[in-house]
Amino acid sequence: MGRLLIQNFPLSKLYFEPAATSFQLAFSRLGKPWQNTQWISLHGRDPISFEKVIKKLPSSLVVLTDSNRGGAKEVYELLHSLRLEGKYDFWTFERLGYQNERIIKINSIQDFPIDLDPLHLVILFEKEKPLIKSKDLPLFGIDDSIFLQYSDCPGLMTKREIRVQLLSELNLPKQGVIWDIGSGVGSIGLEALRISPNLKLLSIDKRVGSKNIIKENAIRIGVRPSLIIEDEALNIFKENKITPNLLHPDRVIIGGGGSNSNLILEKVLRLINSPCIIVIPLISLKSISKLESILKPKVHKLSISQHQSYRGVSIGEDIRLSPLNPVFILKGEIQ
Repeated sequence: MGRLLIQNFPLSKLYFEPAATSFQLAFSRLGKPWQNTQWISLHGRDPISFEKVIKKLPSSLVVLTDSNRGGAKEVYELLHSLRLEGKYDFWTFERLGYQNERIIKINSIQDFPIDLDPLHLVILFEKEKPLIKSKDLPLFGIDDSIFLQYSDCPGLMTKREIRVQLLSELNLPKQGVIWDIGSGVGSIGLEALRISPNLKLLSIDKRVGSKNIIKENAIRIGVRPSLIIEDEALNIFKENKITPNLLHPDRVIIGGGGSNSNLILEKVLRLINSPCIIVIPLISLKSISKLESILKPKVHKLSISQHQSYRGVSIGEDIRLSPLNPVFILKGEIQ
């Protein structure tokens, strides 16, 4: 409206009286600051825009809903299809500023009032702690939302579908040593401990803050890694930072997709002195041939596979499939 007025009348003849926005009013009702929140409008827009924003895991998100497509229910269904409903508190705000305004915290699809006013918006607030206790989690295949992630790179972790495949490829023993190199938030190695609690886990990641994130995720899923090192893997090998009881691995995951993966692999192969399985998840085709040429002379069995998963995402009353990044798995078995 303001733009149309400016286009048709002299600015000297116009006076604008600002008012609080609907989401400023909503935040004030809950006594929360709004300045750092993100917002998105779904009015006449493809819900994929919501998917792109929520995958970045904002601490709070205002959603201006489209009542013609279900309004808040559409948002809840999208959140559920992305398996993120456990990560956020879901609030609806109706008729803000009117005497009959209504504010409801939604915990399930059954909580939606049958008379939800078309004049409403949704705000999502990140939960401080996971809802599920470690004893109630599945043995493996834990939802991505349970894991603490990097605030500057949300979503940068091995997704659930690929984790399940990698854990299968590892064929975990009941006892032994497992290395998770380039472990990120630690999800693969930590889930391995749930399957084989007597394993000793060494987690290595170079990203600043990774040690604290892996520690927190270990607490969340109820396991205890033997050693977490926050440093470049090659520095760790060079400076002999690995304790003697963890020095010779029985299982190795080399993730992260770094440019020095070939050098890490060569060093790992020199430290293996017993039967071992090495799995390397990759998203780049260029890395495969180089790593394969290093593994091939050292292993008795080598395999390469590609894995592509899709997740169902609500779109109105229908569902579409949203692709995850394809991942290649290079596996070598040493006798």
